[in-house]
Amino acid sequence: MSFLRKTPLTLLRAFEAAGRGGSFAAAAKELDLSPSAISHAIRKLEETLKVRLFQRSTREIELTKEGAVLLEHIQRGFDEMQRGFALVTADEARPLRLHTAPSFAHQWLLPRLGAFVKQHPQIDLRLSASTEYVRFEQEDFDLDIVYGEPRPSPYEKIPLAVEELTPLCTPELAETIRQPEDLYHQTLIQCDVQLYQWKGWFEANHLTPPRHYGLRFDRSFMAIAAAVDGLGVVLESKLLAERELQSGKLVCPLIATTQEIHYIGHYLVFPRHQHQHYALDIFKNWLLEQLNLAQLR
Repeated sequence: MSFLRKTPLTLLRAFEAAGRGGSFAAAAKELDLSPSAISHAIRKLEETLKVRLFQRSTREIELTKEGAVLLEHIQRGFDEMQRGFALVTADEARPLRLHTAPSFAHQWLLPRLGAFVKQHPQIDLRLSASTEYVRFEQEDFDLDIVYGEPRPSPYEKIPLAVEELTPLCTPELAETIRQPEDLYHQTLIQCDVQLYQWKGWFEANHLTPPRHYGLRFDRSFMAIAAAVDGLGVVLESKLLAERELQSGKLVCPLIATTQEIHYIGHYLVFPRHQHQHYALDIFKNWLLEQLNLAQLR
């Protein structure tokens, strides 16, 4: 209790921001202070506690063991205070703001969103989709579903599912595809932003990649739609094409005779402790449960 009496909240905020972001400069920008003010606040906190909280070098800072322990407990305390403020100011009603990769939203999330809304009518969910990464300190989002390995950041990241890439086409077109070499005579649909493309699939199956592709798109949901319309064969994730496969609009003509490509396609990203929305864990747990059920099918 004596340390709390001696330690202003401003020092704790400076320490929490610097420890979370791993940078005095980033903490200064977040709190609208100068880097020297952050450094002074940290030094004053260390003097009060008589404990070294950061290892400093000319280019970076790193939490000591004691600093990491203190950061975890301070963040828990800030979370509890934020929840208390929310309860007494009716802030619990503010929307949960989700940003997501466009094709994941269109192909997988939106068909399930009705079930989430029905289960949790008290949660006001706002959804936005683009290929950009969210910068949580500057942008108004609580969660981000990104395609591909997220860039290095202080945020929490959770891999969502191991996806399987395989050729997909209509049942009618599949009648003409009996072996992998038959693909050389088909229009191949490619998504240019995909992590693994036709070239990688052909090489994984010990085949020479073709030089020409008939159709190219910059979104998976457009490539899948083109395949449904019978325009060619698309190399796509069975997770994203789940509805089309279940309805029989698309089939996997070579699934029994070729090698699929397995990879983690999407990640859930969110700040570790900074003012987390009360419904963040509810949505996260629902999302992981739905993905687990999808992979068991």
